[in-house]
This record gives sequence, structure tokens and C-alpha cells, in this order.
Amino acid sequence: METKILVVEDEKSLVRLLKYNLEKEGHKVLSAEDGKAGLALARKEKPALIILDVMMPKLDGHELCRTLRAESAVPILFLTAKKSELDRILGLKLGADDYVTKPFSVGELVARVAALLRRAQGQVAVRPPTEHRFGELSVDVERHEVRVKGALVTLTHREFEFLKLLMEADGRVLSRDIILERVWGYDRSMDIDTRTVDQHIARLRRKLGAEGDRVETVLNSGYKLRR
Repeated sequence: METKILVVEDEKSLVRLLKYNLEKEGHKVLSAEDGKAGLALARKEKPALIILDVMMPKLDGHELCRTLRAESAVPILFLTAKKSELDRILGLKLGADDYVTKPFSVGELVARVAALLRRAQGQVAVRPPTEHRFGELSVDVERHEVRVKGALVTLTHREFEFLKLLMEADGRVLSRDIILERVWGYDRSMDIDTRTVDQHIARLRRKLGAEGDRVETVLNSGYKLRR
């Protein structure tokens, strides 16, 4: 069964490029040239993933992402010429799952699409509970809240996704490669420095205080969360 992917992009040559390469991977590609048309098509066709430009006529990508995220958990990948860290952070806060800047490697984009689809299929197969507890540490997924002994802890988007992923693993060890794939959407074949994971884990532990010791390093394997 082919997977439907919606591309919302007003640059026709880019749409043709994406359509050609994604259809080679067995996907069915739908497209819209502006945000309003993209929203209507998303509601009608229920795609498995949406590739979304930021700067578009009628309804920009940020507003479209905000609207889509209020209605659906469909994976959203931003494709944009905006390269600043603030733009990336804004896109992620609005609910995007990944962010690719132009110009880009078609091979990398196709790999990121594959990783997002795998992650989404896993979430559909086993729907996790909305709240997780390990000792005095709790994570409310729907409210996007983390508490230690009842006190609210402020985490970044990445830190929250790290913690949620470790809790959903229920004590199983997660390798750095798996964490990169699930939190960033990177394919394992990409050359990404796994020390990025270690740096985020260190910050997460500090913010969790005494409960941060529950995030255990497993030598030569990865990380797990101790009950």
C-alpha cells in the first residue's frame, strides 16, 4: 500500500524534484501551491506526512502548521530558505517534527522522510499512555509538562522528547543512534555526531536535580531510565 505525502510548496520546479524522488521510493505525492489549498488537501486526503514550505501565499507555513497540529498528529517536515536558529525553534514549537533548509541534499531529505514515517508508524502501532511516572518524576505528554516532586520543570523541546522517549522505553536501553533517529528524525546512515545526545542528556540531568540520576548511562550501549 503506497504512502501518501503532501508537498505544500509554491516553487514548481522544487515540487517536481520532490515528486520524482519520493515516488521512486514508492510514495504517492500530492501537492498544493499555497497554504489554503494545502490545508484543504490535508483535510481531504489525510496524508501520512506533510512537507511544508514556510514562505507561501494566502496562508504561510507557520500558520498552516499551527492549524494542522491542532487537528492531527501527522508528521510535518518544514522545507525553507530560513536558516536561523530562531526560525528552527519556532517551527519546532509550532509542532513540526523536522526542519530542512534550502538548498538541501535530496538523498538526506528522502532519508528524513523515511525516518519520520517509521517513527509515526511505530506510534500508531503502540499508542503510549499520556502520563508516565518514575519515582518523583512525571511527564504529561498531552500537556507537555514535566514535574519533579510536583514542581514544574522547564525543558526545551529536545530535552522533553529525550525524556519522553526514555520513559516510553520502560527501562530498556536505547542506543545513541536510536535516540538520534527518534528525537531528530535522522537516519542511522547519516554522519551525525552521537556526542550531541550526551550533551543533551547532561543538561537534562541537571534540570531534573536529584531525579536526574534516574537517567543512567549504560557503558558502550546508550541510556535507560531507572525506576
